[in-house]
Amino acid sequence: MKASAWLFWGLAGFFLLQSVGYGLWTIVAQGSLEWTGTVALAVCFVFGALLAFYLTVTRSRARDLPEDNPNAGIDEADGELGHFSPWSWWPFIVASACFLVFLGFVIGIWMVMIGSSLLAVSLVGWVYEYYRGFFAR
Repeated sequence: MKASAWLFWGLAGFFLLQSVGYGLWTIVAQGSLEWTGTVALAVCFVFGALLAFYLTVTRSRARDLPEDNPNAGIDEADGELGHFSPWSWWPFIVASACFLVFLGFVIGIWMVMIGSSLLAVSLVGWVYEYYRGFFAR
């Protein structure tokens, strides 16, 4: 967490410098401040500083992570990441259905309905894939 905090402090400093530099550059080049880019870069600075502050405060209250210990072995960071089904096609079908839904907003409402129905069926299939068939438990 220490490295992450330093990374976000550096990112916040970078965006602060960019915001000030961009503002000064637009004043010199155009004669007036260009508000959109300056404010956008300032907001990026604020978001980076918020994340860095949160990680700094959390680090003082939490235990050190294996990533913070230079003598830690690679196996110390091993943990349970979840259960994955490498043979399952349901995630692909769910992603395709979501694609159809969002594409339907561009093309027509009829495709949203087709994508929504496919999304409902594919979500049910993905959730219940371990309750039926060869892999039932």
